[in-house]
Amino acid sequence: MALTIRRADPGASDIRPIVAAHLAHSRATTPQTSCHTMTVDEMTADTGLMFWAVHDGTRAVGCGALKPLGDGTAEVKSVHVIEDARGRGIARLLMVHLADAARALGHTALVLETGSERVPGYDAARALYQRLGYRRCGVLPGYRRDPNSVFLRLDL
Repeated sequence: MALTIRRADPGASDIRPIVAAHLAHSRATTPQTSCHTMTVDEMTADTGLMFWAVHDGTRAVGCGALKPLGDGTAEVKSVHVIEDARGRGIARLLMVHLADAARALGHTALVLETGSERVPGYDAARALYQRLGYRRCGVLPGYRRDPNSVFLRLDL
C-alpha cells in the first residue's frame, strides 16, 4: 500500500494509541524531569500546533507535529512510528514532510529536542536528524540545559 501523510487530530481513535506509545516510550527511557513529550490533551489544547499522521492504506502508522515558536522557527514534536512499521523509511518521509510544510508556512528553521547519548532508545532518531541536515544548537525556548537532551536545528 502507498503511504500518505495528512493533517489529523491527535485525539482521534486511530491516532491516540500512537501518541500514547510515543509518550510511554519517552517516559520509560527518559528521567521524568527530562521528558518533554506532549500528551494528547496538551496537543489538542495548543491551538497553534499542527499535527499529521502517516497512513499505510487506512492504517495510521506514525505521527508528527509542528509547533510555531513565533520567531520564524517551528519546533518538531511527537514524531513516532509504530514498532511494526519501523525500518521502512517512514520517519524520514515524515520529517521531510514536516520540513516542506514548515517552508510552505513561511518558517525559516525547524528545531527539536530529543534524547541525548545518555538516554537509551534515541540513537536512530539522532542519526536520522543528522542525515537530514539538523545540527546541534543551543537550548530551545521553554527548555533548560539538560545532559539528557540534545537540541537540534535545521535551517530552511
